[in-house]
Amino acid sequence: MKPHPATKIIHPEFTVPEGFAAFPTAIHHASTVLFEDVAAMRNSHQAAYTYGLHGTPTSRTLEAQLAAIEEGKHCLLAPSGLAAIALVSLTFLKTGDDVLIADNAYGPNRELGQWLARDYGISARYYDPLIGAGISELIQDNTRLIWTEAPGSISMEVPDLRAICSAAHARNVLVALDNTWSAGIALKPFNHGVDISMQALTKYQSGASDVLMGSVVTRNHDLHVRMEEVRRLLGMGIGMDDVYLILRSLPSMPIRFAAHDQHARKIALWLKSRPEITKVLHPAMEDCPGHEHWQRDFTGAGGLFSVLFDPRYSEAQTDRFVDSLTLFKIGYSWGGAHSLCVPYRMKNIRSNWTAQGQLVRFNIGLEDVADLIADIEQGLATLSK
Repeated sequence: MKPHPATKIIHPEFTVPEGFAAFPTAIHHASTVLFEDVAAMRNSHQAAYTYGLHGTPTSRTLEAQLAAIEEGKHCLLAPSGLAAIALVSLTFLKTGDDVLIADNAYGPNRELGQWLARDYGISARYYDPLIGAGISELIQDNTRLIWTEAPGSISMEVPDLRAICSAAHARNVLVALDNTWSAGIALKPFNHGVDISMQALTKYQSGASDVLMGSVVTRNHDLHVRMEEVRRLLGMGIGMDDVYLILRSLPSMPIRFAAHDQHARKIALWLKSRPEITKVLHPAMEDCPGHEHWQRDFTGAGGLFSVLFDPRYSEAQTDRFVDSLTLFKIGYSWGGAHSLCVPYRMKNIRSNWTAQGQLVRFNIGLEDVADLIADIEQGLATLSK
């Protein structure tokens, strides 16, 4: 029987010719994944692909590339950096457990810890990011996970990862690292003892400030399987168009990261000479807290750093400085081509914050350095008005 045209549209007879090759990774959109026969469907738990929510060849390709960049073995994608953090915490923590979170950690990670403590009976404690081997004194019998961030993405302290990991592993405690600042380029976390590396791919991997995505990488197969199961149960999925955008940007990431780094160091050094600034919090600078750990463990620095203004300037004055900038826009995140500037109320973020002066964070983009310096200079002139 000759098929009706409506059927032929849905079941075309055309077969795509073999032999096509190109650089871009193909975008495989799918909700339904087809099985060869019923036996294959019934044994789908052994298959590479089961349902579009859990991955297609497009997302598998990105996961493999991200694992390779960090010198890991397994990678899982999540809808955002915060989703990746939540995936780790929800996998390895249960009621009655304890988690230690660096006091300089990404704000939503701290808030997640507070939520877990309030609603799920998981104690969350916050520690000095420069505690090093001293963290062993904080580890309890029910401590299951230690979160680190290198460096803190606002206050820029660089922890002694090796000492923290050594102390944690002596008590069979896992160490997770927020490695977003280094993009996995400047720090290879597993070489220093980290068990799980999380990143917000929203930053340098995207490079265009237009994609939300996160990743979790590990070398340990058992940890990967546990997180993969939780991701499935939570229904975490990502769109393949977004995956493609990250794949398209990855080849240029090392070059862009190096350019961000070069621009940021020049501007940081210039700011260090300004009388309005009392301290430049840039891990590559000797007086940045934890600089010796950065020097030992890192090979680069990217474009994100902070400064402390002289205490004689009020919050209103530094806010006016930020508002007066033209090339620097006001917004969270980093890693994109556009420069950003954000002031922070540190005493609202860190209960034990003692440094004097208003803190302002810069993300140095890919604009001309001289133009960015001129923009900051005219902004500094507004402080005296």
